[in-house]
Formats: sequence, C-alpha cells, structure tokens
Amino acid sequence: MTVDVLFYHLMHQPLEAALPALLQKCLERDWRVVVQAGSQQRCEALDAHLWTFQDDSFLPHGTKSDGFAEQQPIYLTSEADNPNAADVRFLVDRAAPPPLAGYERAVYMFDGNDPDALGDARQRWKDAKSEGFQVTYWQQRENGGWERKA
Repeated sequence: MTVDVLFYHLMHQPLEAALPALLQKCLERDWRVVVQAGSQQRCEALDAHLWTFQDDSFLPHGTKSDGFAEQQPIYLTSEADNPNAADVRFLVDRAAPPPLAGYERAVYMFDGNDPDALGDARQRWKDAKSEGFQVTYWQQRENGGWERKA
C-alpha cells in the first residue's frame, strides 16, 4: 500500500487557523489521526486550542496525559507513537517523521515564512518521493483556502 503524502505550505494564516479545518475533514471521512508536534509545549498549546478554536465547536482529541489513547479520534503527541491506530499522521512544527508506511496519509504543514521550515519541507518531499510515496503540494491562498501546485 502506498502512502499519500501531502505538503501544506502555510503562507497567510497560522497553523492554529488551518489545522482544525483539515482535522475536521479527516473526522468526516472516519479517519483516525495523530498530530505530531515539534515539542511537548507545542503539543500542549494545540491541545488547548482544539477545545476552543470556535465558540460553538471543538475537535474531540486527547494526549498521553488524558489516557485512553486508543479511543481518541485525534491524538496529539510530540513523539513517534501511534496509540490510536491512526490512518493519517500530521507533522507540524518541523516534527521529525517516524516511518510513514502503514498510514493512508501523511500531512506536513509548514510555515512558508520560516526558511528552515521550507528547507525541511523540501527534504521531506525528496525523502517521500524516494520512498515511492504519492506526493502533492498545496499552497495556502490569501483567504485561507488551498491551491494544489504539484
């Protein structure tokens, strides 16, 4: 089974604005998700954000400290674990990816205003292609939507 690897180039809105909509789409497809952040502090910030990102909505999720990891539709971590048997792995804040085989999708979200993040994304693109994964590149529009570029 090949893995679809998607690259989302954040240009006009921060991760906190873009990530919830993509996670909602995953849940609508009945996919389980792991979001891997670059640090434990970032993971904790995303945990708080996903409960409050909209006044009338939240995204059901959990972390190691919440327990019951296998029951979480969205699991937040800064590690390479996959305790909820996720179909999709999001990698944010330059998180180092674990082996991606076994996932249906891997999603890299990177800050287009950070030269180091751009460099990392280019390397991850090369790595994914060399592993034979299907790769696509999406660039953020000014309104927050996405345009497929490659």
